[in-house]
Amino acid sequence: MDDTLFGTRDKRGDWKPNKLLQYPPVFIWPAKPIAFLKWFFGYPGYLMPWNVVYAVVATLLWLYATPSMETMKTLAPGWIAYLLLRNAALVFLFFGAFHLRLYMQKKQGTSFKYNSKWPSKDNSAFLFNNQTVDNVIWTFASAVPFWTAFEVLTLWAFANGIIPYVDFAEHPIYCAIIMLLIPAFRDLHFYLVHRLIHWPPLYHAVHKLHHNNVNPGPWSGLAMHPVEHLLYFSGVLIHWIVPSNPVHALFHLTHTALAPAPGHAGFDKIVIGENSGIDTHAYDHYLHHKFFECNYADGVIPLDQWFGTFHDGSKEAEDRMNKRFMERAKKYAEKQARRSGTPS
Repeated sequence: MDDTLFGTRDKRGDWKPNKLLQYPPVFIWPAKPIAFLKWFFGYPGYLMPWNVVYAVVATLLWLYATPSMETMKTLAPGWIAYLLLRNAALVFLFFGAFHLRLYMQKKQGTSFKYNSKWPSKDNSAFLFNNQTVDNVIWTFASAVPFWTAFEVLTLWAFANGIIPYVDFAEHPIYCAIIMLLIPAFRDLHFYLVHRLIHWPPLYHAVHKLHHNNVNPGPWSGLAMHPVEHLLYFSGVLIHWIVPSNPVHALFHLTHTALAPAPGHAGFDKIVIGENSGIDTHAYDHYLHHKFFECNYADGVIPLDQWFGTFHDGSKEAEDRMNKRFMERAKKYAEKQARRSGTPS
């Protein structure tokens, strides 16, 4: 599959798609119902490919790899350790599959790779100076335990009737709507948390660890500070308020845990045939890692557009972003000058 048909490569070897980023036809007026339905059910779109994958995985986990509600009424080490190992195995297989194909076997070389360089193996910003090793350590030492902790507490609360439970068989339409809304809520929650941890004190103390990955790979997705993991996985607490089913909570957490792999893949497409590939939807977040202060959300809700931080990949968007930086730097300099009593 020829990446030059879909994008261009600069002198440094970095690749970018020809098609600029744009928001789906959701929050627009006049409404475009046909375009909305094509996006919602089409490929690539809201459901396909990734949200369906996460929903199916979560459903299978609930049916075949989760203890009974009776077992989960008591917080016992046995089933908690089982969920921890189950989640670790799932992350290993899912994230590892991306890394194996794209970065170890290098099946498609740098075709569709945004940054032509490979993960750093000599950078003091990372544990053991190795980006991949650093990312894997933070993923298994912090991300998986936090994911499991939120899952354990939520399932325990369901089992004990502490949070409102809704049965799929009795309320299929309501439960289906909640399933469909979870990715959109994830986008909103992620945006709010993401803006919070870009507040300078939290950025330098917490989020900078994740942003060491200027050239992210799949394992970079969950490579975060424990405080960020606490905030990142907290979105599942919505199911403690909104009447839900345990499948909703599992879908929410599975989506939260697995989505960072394709989102940080570093490639626009995963080539699977001579003329076919799977879209990763990673470009918007790659631009965030490249420029730091744009594209805080995942693109379902046009939050970045509403708040002036959207970068569509164009030169014009980069110029607007640089202008915003310059204006902010000027205001900061003026503020410092006023404090020191010297003219700016």
